[in-house]
Amino acid sequence: MAWARPYPLLHGEVASYPPVSVFRSLLVAARERAGVSQSAVAGRLGRPQSFVAKYEGGERRLDVVEFIQVCAALGVDPAALIGDLKSWPGT
Repeated sequence: MAWARPYPLLHGEVASYPPVSVFRSLLVAARERAGVSQSAVAGRLGRPQSFVAKYEGGERRLDVVEFIQVCAALGVDPAALIGDLKSWPGT
């Protein structure tokens, strides 16, 4: 499945947020677009559901390796998601 930009869903909601919040919102939108739960993503990663809840909720940040693994679990191209992040005002 091709990655579709989540702009219609998020643009009005997160345009003024700090870049970290935009990044988290893009990850949540990618998961929701993939139609999978936090538990399903966690299972694909071999991690507890709380891992997904924490990075989506801002309690923890992902390092680059984790980000690539999460993207793989979601079927999302990491470069496309970073490109979406870079296109937001203020990022």
